[in-house]
Amino acid sequence: MSKIRAAFENGKAFIAFITCGDPDLETTAAAVRAAVENGADLIELGIPFSDPTAEGPVIQGANLRALNGGVTTEKIFTFVKELRRDVKAPMVFMTYANVVFSYGADKFISTCRDIDIDGLILPDLPFEEKDEFLPLCHKYGVSLVSLIAPTSEKRVAMIAKEAEGFLYIVSSLGVTGARSEIKTDLKSIVDVVRENTDVPCAIGFGISTPEQAKKMAELSDGAIVGSAIIKLLEKYGKGAPKYIGEYVRCMKDALR
Repeated sequence: MSKIRAAFENGKAFIAFITCGDPDLETTAAAVRAAVENGADLIELGIPFSDPTAEGPVIQGANLRALNGGVTTEKIFTFVKELRRDVKAPMVFMTYANVVFSYGADKFISTCRDIDIDGLILPDLPFEEKDEFLPLCHKYGVSLVSLIAPTSEKRVAMIAKEAEGFLYIVSSLGVTGARSEIKTDLKSIVDVVRENTDVPCAIGFGISTPEQAKKMAELSDGAIVGSAIIKLLEKYGKGAPKYIGEYVRCMKDALR
């Protein structure tokens, strides 16, 4: 069983997104540990990029703070290697295709294997162009996680049939960020996913409250939260990990 699939074996999964290096890598490490200790089943680590097209203002701000602080892909790889000494939870990178290209795709994905990163999410990589990276991901045993958006429509079955790791279902049109309500007909999307794969699916974009997380997890196999966690980092800085732990515990309790 892959480590990613294992994250979905103990009931509904809570997936926490954290931008690496916001405000610094020491705080990122403490935030990851706090999230895992309080019930996060999988950690999505954001590698900062100067033009994060899928992100709303909150995560854009985190990217800028991290980049201005001098974080690089190389430093993040070293950081994850250290983190893996004690953090055993599955971890995936979320970044953009240009980050992988500029580093060198073979070198980037082989390093993911070396530092025990389980998967890669590239929101700007169209499904039809995934062969740019998929052979390398298979070569090095790194899952290339696909996204399904409300606009995927007739492509949902096609994407689901070839899914690996887990499927990231985007709850709403637009960019990341908390939403007061989620109006997309997610049940019909999840139904098509279920008909075409047994790979678990989790819903992200816009989830910030325990009520929303519970509702999304009732439809799918888990909930993904990013902006709400990043807001805590923005507000409390180096003191944020304690608050992140409390928040994750509250969200995970809602999924139980």
